[in-house]
Amino acid sequence: MIKIYYDKDADLNLLKGKKVAIVGYGIQGRGQGLNLRDSGVEVIIAQRKGGKNYDIAVEDGFQPVSAREAAEQADLIQILTQDHLQAEIYHQDIAPVLKEGKSLVFSHGFNIHFGYIKPPKTVDVFMVAPKGPGALVRTQFLAGGGVPCLLAVHQNVSGQAAGIGLAYAKAIGGTRAGVIETNFKEETETDLFGEQVVLCGGLSELIRAGFETLVEAGYAPEMAYFECLHEVKLITDAVFAGGISGMHRRVSDTAEYGDYTRGKRVINPQARQEMKKILSEIQSGAFAKEWIEENKKGRPQYKKLRDACDAHQIEKVGAQLRGMMPWIAASLEQKTKQPSHSR
Repeated sequence: MIKIYYDKDADLNLLKGKKVAIVGYGIQGRGQGLNLRDSGVEVIIAQRKGGKNYDIAVEDGFQPVSAREAAEQADLIQILTQDHLQAEIYHQDIAPVLKEGKSLVFSHGFNIHFGYIKPPKTVDVFMVAPKGPGALVRTQFLAGGGVPCLLAVHQNVSGQAAGIGLAYAKAIGGTRAGVIETNFKEETETDLFGEQVVLCGGLSELIRAGFETLVEAGYAPEMAYFECLHEVKLITDAVFAGGISGMHRRVSDTAEYGDYTRGKRVINPQARQEMKKILSEIQSGAFAKEWIEENKKGRPQYKKLRDACDAHQIEKVGAQLRGMMPWIAASLEQKTKQPSHSR
């Protein structure tokens, strides 16, 4: 049975007198770093000079240092750079100063689970993973709420890794909403699967396929855009707020009936079989290896695929139509007044 922890289960005193290093002041690093500081925790920011994230950290009242300096000074080292950068930063800057008794913290299990980072047996290793972007972690905290978090312990040398993890979660607001106990394997594999099969890969490909089908049948690209992309937000907002059944209550009966009778013809047994294949690639580490190798080569396929995506007709039509709806850009600008994305 899954365990869920709340404020009463977490003791902030476990962080008393400890310094926390936030390595990477991206959107997640900023949200967690500011919340920790507001909770009375001493925070050290590790961020390279020369970028906007460094400048934002300074504007927020921090004095950013190198990853090695932060790791040397801190008791807890939270690595919040992008997945493909973490191992290099760890081996070059953190491992040499990772003394016994320190804690290594993550918000995604990729590098630990797939073995790109192998910590010494003398340190605690745990994960506190907010289930939302750093901007939401921050705004919910300021509003008196919190974003649910996942807690996983990989190494419990001190015997207090779970307690310290819960204290960390409390300091960023997670225990206000609830902290769910899991493990690095489950978090990593489900996260990658969700991104690839549903949230990013599946959804974007479904949108493009629907758009192409209508355009190839002679319908105006503008009409195809509205029906296959623009209205996705309406549906996802309804699903987000009330689940799939809640969404069904917010659309027409015609749309609901079409869902029940046609949806499985699109996501058919063949599609489900491909989902299982993708999951097996994640579980075996094949995808992780592919992604790390792609980065080592300078991302040739990544860049080619991104260029192809940007050149698709749906992007050109969409840019024109979004220009007729200035409130969309205004809303996006408000939401993205944050550093660039990182876990």
